[in-house]
Amino acid sequence: MAERARVAVQTAPFDVAVELAALTAGRHDIGAIGSFVGTVRDSAGGRRLAAMVLEHYPAMTERALAGIVAQAGQRWPLLGVTVIHRVGRLVPGDGIVLVLAASAHRAAALGATGFLIDWLKTGAPFWKQEYFVDGTSAWVAARAEDDAAAAAWATVPPPAR
Repeated sequence: MAERARVAVQTAPFDVAVELAALTAGRHDIGAIGSFVGTVRDSAGGRRLAAMVLEHYPAMTERALAGIVAQAGQRWPLLGVTVIHRVGRLVPGDGIVLVLAASAHRAAALGATGFLIDWLKTGAPFWKQEYFVDGTSAWVAARAEDDAAAAAWATVPPPAR
């Protein structure tokens, strides 16, 4: 398990600098931080996006995110993890997800970041609906390449500690 873990599901925007400072405050043992910031694109399948609405069941979502953070902490020697996922109405350019994984070494930080974001993309219990500028909408379906990326972690052995 990561020494410090912060998991949040929120409507409010996140500030990457603030979250990074909170993760590293008073720490001198962190040698690497892997990061991923996901933003809402302005197009989907060639169609202009006006907004995206993310729905979830709060207790179920937070429990699932905490569980995957714990799995990452079992696989890699993590000193801290931050996972923030936004819900509600988001427009193009808005930050939607932040993953920070801190470790003494880059391989663990980067590996954990990849693992967490692949799981968030495929296994997190969020429902996304896209609203297009032409007035239509569509629910976001799972993509085979995202499922393949997440499934690949089953064959990646945890690194030696």
